[in-house]
Amino acid sequence: MNIPKHLTHLMLATLFTHELDAMTQSEWRLLYVLRSMSDSDGRWWFVAMHVPLFWALIALTHHADALVQRASRLGLAAFCIVHALLHWRLASDPLSTFASPLSWSLILAAALAGMAYLLLVASKANFSKE
Repeated sequence: MNIPKHLTHLMLATLFTHELDAMTQSEWRLLYVLRSMSDSDGRWWFVAMHVPLFWALIALTHHADALVQRASRLGLAAFCIVHALLHWRLASDPLSTFASPLSWSLILAAALAGMAYLLLVASKANFSKE
């Protein structure tokens, strides 16, 4: 079983599902560039920006070149952790409505999968040095 690959899929699944939830929470109101736009324009740009973003995440984390794949998976794992910290930091912002158990389950599941991925990769690297 390829655990790093499964953790990558879990990170992507929880992150993508979080973005579905983010639409219901009007997350564009928290993003500095989009928050200055009207709700309809902010929503439009929020959705539109996720098409190339999701494409890039899928393409890079499943790239044929092992180095590109590894680097992008490490970056994704780190991002999932930072993303959770940003949501925690913004939790008291009146524009943040991510308060439900579903919202936090998705955010934290992505972060936990990211931590597990990084720990697994680090332990494999240390094991191969011995």
